[in-house]
Amino acid sequence: MTTCVSDFCRLDRRKRAIVDAARTLFIEQGYERTTVGDIVEKAGGSLSTVYKVFGSKDGLLEAVVFEKAGSGEAIINRTMSQGGSPAAVLHRLTEELRAYFLDPEMVALVRIVISRSIEDRNFAQLFYERTATRTDRALARMFAQWQQDGVEMVGDPEMLAEIFLDLIVSDLHVEAILHGSERTHSPERVRARTEFFLAGTNLADR
Repeated sequence: MTTCVSDFCRLDRRKRAIVDAARTLFIEQGYERTTVGDIVEKAGGSLSTVYKVFGSKDGLLEAVVFEKAGSGEAIINRTMSQGGSPAAVLHRLTEELRAYFLDPEMVALVRIVISRSIEDRNFAQLFYERTATRTDRALARMFAQWQQDGVEMVGDPEMLAEIFLDLIVSDLHVEAILHGSERTHSPERVRARTEFFLAGTNLADR
């Protein structure tokens, strides 16, 4: 039993090292220019281990991308649990989701997904489902809960979720495509966008 546990732990550490090495190289060199040999050289181990655990370089890319690119659902649930008025919750959410989606590593991974989507539409669709779609649904549930609690607002929960998420994700797309832009992402501008959303939805004083 001890031997089995020890072997499992070694394999887990090896997988961790391979994924970490792959993420670093994919971001630094790009997916297409990185070979499995490059990853093995950086992580240690063997080619056979990579192919046994991940199947292919594409399988390794999936492991890298989907480990990092979880949805913002956990952020939304945590922020809601902290309580406060809808306006206060939405201001906190804007800050936290912006930091999450505009993290340099997330932006770099989105660039890889955009590139891969040309050859593999299913991969891009799966990425979208695990990120934006789950986050959008969590936001819709939040707005629906407020409605059930008697909070008056302009618009249905699904539409409000889409608009609110677009305030943040649009910046992610700009950063991913343009590798930085003249658009400012200052806290003041982000807060102004949220205030505009609150005014339009009649949630500013809620």
